[in-house]
Amino acid sequence: MAVALQNSKYETRELSAKTWPDFVKLFTQGNGWDHCWCVHFHRACAVPKDKWLATRAERGVRNRRMQKSLLDRGCSHGILVYVEGEPVGWCQYGLKEELPRIDSNRNYRGIAAAENAEKVWRITCFVVDRKFRRRGIAGAALRAALKSIATKGGGLVEAFPVENWEGKAFGNMSTNGTVSMFKKEGFKIVAPFGNTNVVMRRTI
Repeated sequence: MAVALQNSKYETRELSAKTWPDFVKLFTQGNGWDHCWCVHFHRACAVPKDKWLATRAERGVRNRRMQKSLLDRGCSHGILVYVEGEPVGWCQYGLKEELPRIDSNRNYRGIAAAENAEKVWRITCFVVDRKFRRRGIAGAALRAALKSIATKGGGLVEAFPVENWEGKAFGNMSTNGTVSMFKKEGFKIVAPFGNTNVVMRRTI
């Protein structure tokens, strides 16, 4: 479903079989994500060393296949952002069961949501085409993701953004977003999360 956000020149659409070609286009533009395909948080743990592939191209083929399989099974969710019909940004979200990598992180274990907590969602990754950075693309994707989560019943939403973004060099890699972006949408900091990130939460 396409959503024209109020006071925004950007259009957003859910990842689906129909928008899969747009997702592929965004992830094959040479922005540095051609190998990841946003499957990192879908894996409960790192790929075993005996199954590690030598080249980015090989990893890209495997991860693209995994992402498509997840989508076909209804286990992958995200928002694509468009400018004049072209995909330029992405935000991944999903239930914690769909994005279990966080649970194995030692920095998270002490602050994990209680087992009897309401439905828990996670917002884990953002990518923005390098030609469109610092134009509010990620913020538009976040707002659309929150709206989508609300339509799916809502619950507790977790995020893991970068603190003190200025001065940090992340090159062309995807990121977890910024603290200021999440604060604008009502998220509160819960605890540190490693050396550069924090855990933030809000309920929808």
